[in-house]
Amino acid sequence: MGKEKKEKVYVNPNRCKACGYCINACPRDAISFSDYVNPKGYNGVQVDESKCIVCGSCYRVCPDYVYEIR
Repeated sequence: MGKEKKEKVYVNPNRCKACGYCINACPRDAISFSDYVNPKGYNGVQVDESKCIVCGSCYRVCPDYVYEIR
């Protein structure tokens, strides 16, 4: 039997403008602002993989295409 492949959320914090939509949309409170300040001067976001259920809520609400699910 082969290994089951699980999708994962990938974050590009350099695109983030810290609007917080994704943080509010996440049903598992898996997203928070990071200490990293991106080139635009905003704190990027980070995803706690142990809480994330890859529901896609962050992806759907983000106006800056910070998230990728694959």
